[in-house]
Amino acid sequence: MLFRKENKRTFIIVGLGNPGAKYEKTRHNAGFCVIDRLAEKLGVTNWKSKHKALLGETKVKNIKVFLVKPQTYMNASGDSVISLLRYHNVDPGDLVVIYDDIDIPMGKVRIRKEGSAGSHNGMRSIVGRIGGAFLRVRIGIGADRGEISLIDFVLGRFTSAEQSEMADVYERAANAVLSILEDGVDTAMNRYNG
Repeated sequence: MLFRKENKRTFIIVGLGNPGAKYEKTRHNAGFCVIDRLAEKLGVTNWKSKHKALLGETKVKNIKVFLVKPQTYMNASGDSVISLLRYHNVDPGDLVVIYDDIDIPMGKVRIRKEGSAGSHNGMRSIVGRIGGAFLRVRIGIGADRGEISLIDFVLGRFTSAEQSEMADVYERAANAVLSILEDGVDTAMNRYNG
């Protein structure tokens, strides 16, 4: 067995993205943007470089919470995630992964308890390492890309108007994660999946 379920009071919250200025504020970095918003809301400023990630630590209602931005690039996100889970002895059921989803309309937030990786390479990496039984907060980035290739679309930046809309989406997604921690996933799903 990979994990022991002794410590139920630790959550690992991972936002997916690619490190470096080249990828800042791209559609594919929506997970990083939500982690940044969570860090602001929770007063997390003590970022450390560990487990192939930037790692911030805090508490929410006596739950130890790690905010995580993997620095492995998207396709190897699972390397960072499995290292964190093993080191902190956290069951995958106490993992939340936040990521962009091209199959959800732009501006929508969806919480799921488990599932497949779909077409997202970061999720493929994580599911390939630990399976699919972990929480997800999916950020809709829309599929209306015209003639633009999938890779160019997800690595492209939002327009000015879209950036304004996405700021509200990141706030809503951050609140959804807090609701998962404070109220439980079922309440959070009822509140944010509408």
